Amino acid sequence: MRTMKLGSSTLEVPIIAVGCMRIKSLDKVKAEHFVQTALEEGVNFFEHADIYGGGTCEEIFSDAIHMNENIREKIILQSKCGIGKGMFDFSKEHILESVDGSLKRLKTDYLDILLLHRPDALVEPDEVAEAFNILESSGKVRHFGVSNQNPMQIQLLKKSVKQPFVANQLQLSITNANMISQGINVNMENDHAVNRDGSILDYCRLNDITVQPWSPFQYGFFEGVFLGSDKFPELNQKIDEIAEKYEVSNTTIAIAWLLRHPAHMQPIIGTMNTDRLKDCCKASDIYLTREEWYAIYRAAGNVLP
Repeated sequence: MRTMKLGSSTLEVPIIAVGCMRIKSLDKVKAEHFVQTALEEGVNFFEHADIYGGGTCEEIFSDAIHMNENIREKIILQSKCGIGKGMFDFSKEHILESVDGSLKRLKTDYLDILLLHRPDALVEPDEVAEAFNILESSGKVRHFGVSNQNPMQIQLLKKSVKQPFVANQLQLSITNANMISQGINVNMENDHAVNRDGSILDYCRLNDITVQPWSPFQYGFFEGVFLGSDKFPELNQKIDEIAEKYEVSNTTIAIAWLLRHPAHMQPIIGTMNTDRLKDCCKASDIYLTREEWYAIYRAAGNVLP
């Protein structure tokens, strides 16, 4: 598995991360097998959130990996906070309480990375800064980032927050590629030219913030998986054609498409199927040509001006 630096940090991470949102669906034996498979594949980056399974996903993971000091040194843990009951909450108290809860459930003394989950309309940057300073000085969190935030929201936080943001987790897939399309269709009169995120992809590249695509196989907002879907016949035909050339699965090509982008993204893989996880990891060895990347892009219904 190839590795990369996460954002502007010196933290070396695999180019693929394992999302643990669905680990609750596995029994104890299957959860242990899945986690061990990930480690064998070189994917030692495990991504969480305090709300996944109401917190139980973090507990299940720590049990499955048999967390101890020796294991902890070999893995990278990222978690997210900021979603409360019926609201978003970036208050100092909520951030600190959420981290303490995650640490307890994960059976560890620190998180490698903490992300703010979804933008809070009532955010007070000074409160976030206070929380981050406490977490950093206490050793509970080593790196910080955001999720689902646009450039101005990040800039607002940076007004007070001194720590660099190393990652921004954003929805991105072949069929949900507006952050790419708007940069291709600048000033054009079509839907692909609509700037829905303030050019967040370019912003992250300019500021050394790693984009972590979530739901890399989904179309719409959790409407379904585009691979094998009869809603995307042309796309699946093109992906299958390229997959046959490289002698890999369509899953591998879908991830390779994201990895081919020069932003050096780190996709969050949410599958709990070990075979599919292995297929995702094979993308580390695939480098699509420019022609192949654009062919897939266009087959998904994206247009070139």
